[in-house]
Amino acid sequence: MAKRGKRYEAALQEFDRKQDYPLEEAVRLVKRLATAKFDETIEVHVRLGIDPRHSDQQVRNTVLLPHGLGRRVRVLVFAEGEDARAAEEAGADVIADDAVVARIQNEGWLEFDATLAVPSMMSRVGRLGRILGPRGMMPNPRAGTVVQPADLPQAIEERKAGRVEFRNDKTGNLHVPVGKASFDYEPLLENTRTVIDAISGARPSALKGAYMRRIVLTSTMGPGIRVGSAA
Repeated sequence: MAKRGKRYEAALQEFDRKQDYPLEEAVRLVKRLATAKFDETIEVHVRLGIDPRHSDQQVRNTVLLPHGLGRRVRVLVFAEGEDARAAEEAGADVIADDAVVARIQNEGWLEFDATLAVPSMMSRVGRLGRILGPRGMMPNPRAGTVVQPADLPQAIEERKAGRVEFRNDKTGNLHVPVGKASFDYEPLLENTRTVIDAISGARPSALKGAYMRRIVLTSTMGPGIRVGSAA
């Protein structure tokens, strides 16, 4: 096990790692224990009761954080021609044509935070699945990231405002950012509650038994704080 720093060890003395805290108290704790010299990202981690090997038990959706993420979100849009011009006018940071697709595929270029695609580009975007998929950035109609050209302005605006995508990883867990440690308590609490509610609403209909087995709130450099009411 890697040696932990003094700041981390000191934080462990401030709470009971085996206790499930009410969400309100967990948010206060994670803010107080985020003492790094940079503005730490706060994340919700959820252990799900799904079997990720089954396609009908996948959990994937997007959620609009009411108070954003506290950082600039670089949006890449897979589009060309008139669609590309529309995306650029709507504020896209990167227009991904065939040349950019090749750069991502061949060089692993990933200097962006969120992706969107128009349907006509998906035959070419599909080859990027092994690169974008594990990072949760592969455009997908179910997640609302494959959009009609007319819907690009709204989709781009929402991602810049704090719409985040969540999807389970290979172990059946979720990891979703909810804001920054510098956020005031109430906005951070509202963002966190919004994410948890969205995950709850994304329960697969094929799942039997417990869904959200454990919820943990953590900062970039801080310890995980267990949140009660998983179900």
